[in-house]
Amino acid sequence: MIRHVILRVMAKMLIPLILLFALYVQFHGDYGPGGGFQAGVIFGAGIILFALIFGLEPAKAAFPPRVLEVLVAVGLMIYGGTGIAAIVKGGNFLGYGALSHDPVHGQHLGILLVELGVGITVASVMSTIFFHFGGRGRKDV
Repeated sequence: MIRHVILRVMAKMLIPLILLFALYVQFHGDYGPGGGFQAGVIFGAGIILFALIFGLEPAKAAFPPRVLEVLVAVGLMIYGGTGIAAIVKGGNFLGYGALSHDPVHGQHLGILLVELGVGITVASVMSTIFFHFGGRGRKDV
């Protein structure tokens, strides 16, 4: 692998900011543009950038594929569990108003949980797909 010093230094500076911006988009999605899908894409892009700059094996060491596969399931369970919890509390599937004593609080809690589940799932799926296709056809991986 060719060592591109400028790319590596810039990536070390930018990747933490990209991941931090993804968290901002994730948790600001209740109040403005953004949310789980957008945050998941940004977070996944940060992981993919790390893999492109530093190599596939260091990326797999930093973000183990098995952990990413578990996070896919965790994100789906958060999403589905929020809907099931609303049903158990007497509402409709993903009827967030039933999640709290006050329907407005239930709306905020439900949206936060669903967007969190979507964000985790999207970031994990993007990274998993990249890792699966990233090493195809290479003899050294």
